[in-house]
Amino acid sequence: MDDRRPKARAVPSGRLTRLMQIGGLATNIGGRAIAQGLGQLATGRRLDARDLLLTPANAARLALQLSRMRGAAMKVGQLISMESGQFLPPQLAQMLQGLQAEADHMPERQLQRVLAQAWGTDWRRGFADFQVRPIAAASIGQVHRAVTHDGRVLAVKVQYPGVRASIDSDVDNLGLLLRISGLLPPGTDIAPLLEETRLQLHAEADYLAEAAKMTAYARALGDREGVIMPTPDPDLTTSHVLAMQFIDSQPIDSLIHAPAATRNKVAQDLIDLTLDELFHFNLMQTDPNFANYRWQPQTGRVVLLDFGALRSFSSELAPTYLQLLRAGLADDRDAVRQAAIDIGYLASDADAGHQAAVMQMIELALSPLRRGEDFDAAATTIPQQIADIALSLSQSRRVAHVPPPQIMFLHRKLGGLFLLLSRLQARIDLDRLLHRLGVSGPDRTAYHPPELPRG
Repeated sequence: MDDRRPKARAVPSGRLTRLMQIGGLATNIGGRAIAQGLGQLATGRRLDARDLLLTPANAARLALQLSRMRGAAMKVGQLISMESGQFLPPQLAQMLQGLQAEADHMPERQLQRVLAQAWGTDWRRGFADFQVRPIAAASIGQVHRAVTHDGRVLAVKVQYPGVRASIDSDVDNLGLLLRISGLLPPGTDIAPLLEETRLQLHAEADYLAEAAKMTAYARALGDREGVIMPTPDPDLTTSHVLAMQFIDSQPIDSLIHAPAATRNKVAQDLIDLTLDELFHFNLMQTDPNFANYRWQPQTGRVVLLDFGALRSFSSELAPTYLQLLRAGLADDRDAVRQAAIDIGYLASDADAGHQAAVMQMIELALSPLRRGEDFDAAATTIPQQIADIALSLSQSRRVAHVPPPQIMFLHRKLGGLFLLLSRLQARIDLDRLLHRLGVSGPDRTAYHPPELPRG
């Protein structure tokens, strides 16, 4: 099996080429499953189609092929793993989550062609220095460091060729692969998620739109202590190339060795930002990849990157979340259930067993808030307990309930934030968090929701 260290590898840009790669992957996985199944029949073992298809080796092949294709194929793999515990088998979910790692980058010749199309064949004359080897590479594009003749240091994000043209076909082909493979529980409807994924990918592949989002988010952020973000360069930005201010910083993981007070302050800043994104900005960066957060030790600020996944939510979502919180803290199970239905966690006609499992997950999630103690993100077992319940649901024969896409994108952000806080071994002041949301009193039932944005 090929190792996953990033390397220069041409991005397949033609629709037919990408279709053939996905089709070849399906044939490869299916052929190996048939061979393995014949071997099991010979020994008298009972066959299970999902077990045959989803061996660790096949899951690894799927993740590896998607990472090599990059573009929409890799991004779809990342996005469908967002709520994987609820409807994807754990082997596949684990492999797809691994797609968050650094991707391969374009060979120099392919990079030159993309930049020539964006800036003209003499584009190099506009720079005092342009580093051909990227400083980062992800699913849709890669980033280069450049210096202009007037001394400005820029980060230049270059989109892989063919990404925008292949979005619809990649989404359709991967959706078909998941449906016909038997990897999803019976009755699972991933069509809404795939459609939302399609829309987000088209938005993320428009770098002019991302530059506008950066400007809008900067206005909402204001002069905020603790975080900083780059400013886009409108003169060098095109639909396929995004130029922005380069902010010198370190990987967020470098904070692991910082004093506990520093790590806890960073955790507090990120939690406050996420609350404001949901309850005040109605504008959230929903891609919590660790690479999208950097650290400036000299200023003590977190650097925010990558705003292609910036999105708003329905006007009802934030108030309904507050209703769920209020009901949970008041131990009003009927109100919790209704809020869970309104949000989309629970179908109103779900059977008793499914309802009990979802209510148990909500109870576990709210239990630290009820106690109000400092919360150790690294030591808690609550996420694993919730994952275990979700896994039992995914393995049952019940028709899987897939939450609305906006909930899945929100949970992608919340789950990624929690993983980051856990990595930093941060302790979270829950009393402060609840106070910020307007909860007061020792029993935490005197609840006054914060003022929410209108519209």
